[in-house]
Amino acid sequence: MDFGLHLGPRGAAGHPDGLRTLAQHSEKLGLAYLGISDHLVFARQASSRYPYSESGQHPVGSAGYCLDQLTCLAFAAAVTSKIRLLTSVMVVPHRPPMQTAKMLTSVDVLSKGRVTLGAGVGWLAEEMALLGSPPYDKRGTASNEYIEAFRTLWREENPSYDGTFVKFKDVIFTPKPVQKPGLPIWIGGEGKAARRRAGRLGDGWYPTIRNPTDPLDDPKVFATYLDDVRKECAAAGRDPSKLDVAMFAPGLSLGKEVKGKDGRRINFSGSKEQIAADARAYFDVGVKHIMIGFETDEVQDAMDRVEAFARDVIPLTR
Repeated sequence: MDFGLHLGPRGAAGHPDGLRTLAQHSEKLGLAYLGISDHLVFARQASSRYPYSESGQHPVGSAGYCLDQLTCLAFAAAVTSKIRLLTSVMVVPHRPPMQTAKMLTSVDVLSKGRVTLGAGVGWLAEEMALLGSPPYDKRGTASNEYIEAFRTLWREENPSYDGTFVKFKDVIFTPKPVQKPGLPIWIGGEGKAARRRAGRLGDGWYPTIRNPTDPLDDPKVFATYLDDVRKECAAAGRDPSKLDVAMFAPGLSLGKEVKGKDGRRINFSGSKEQIAADARAYFDVGVKHIMIGFETDEVQDAMDRVEAFARDVIPLTR
């Protein structure tokens, strides 16, 4: 079992000193992963509903401040040496497929093989339209093709791909990633389509536990969904035992309980003993990696929260 820190490319991590400090602090504390989320632009007028809050409102969408995810990970690669670098998650259709494959490869080379691709299909239709992405209602199909194309570019000496949204041939794609046969790909998302994608295309499954439509804030429910992913994996002729399993637990609240709509404490809030027990319960049902996260604009506040988690909670999970 291991832990990582998820950061938005804003707030405390939205400037060079903050991102450098938090990346190095996380590595020094022994965290295994540093994850960065993915937005490029926000439309001034948007009707898309953010799926990870009851209100449907994105916490920073109205402000619009966001650094580019892959640039942040390249920056983090330069100031660290051990911690793995996670796209948490990349909205796969945001960027052209071959360019994305090259950028991910470049960060992997520059980090000496430390990149994990967390991959999702996105939710903000207006952002995708501004970026010239494939049609919003085809984003799942397009993402599947992008992922297949990434692997082709990373693995084959003479790569070619002939899909609906991705087409190429007669291309020299070098260097290849340091990691062989390519970057590990964790598929994000909680719904049926995401679970199918994880089982059929992913090296791992990486959902969040805070989706009101598909809430996984209960290890028993998580286990049921994971079983579905493994069935999809087997149906695709793949070995379910080789599937990696991670999860994102946003809203860490160490020292203060947070109540859900039913009045019960939500997981990863409360005392160090309670949070450690939450982590162990997820590990017991098959989770191998837990990313914690929270929103703050203050670097010192972020450092203090991560340090308290590493010092007070992680030892109790072992």
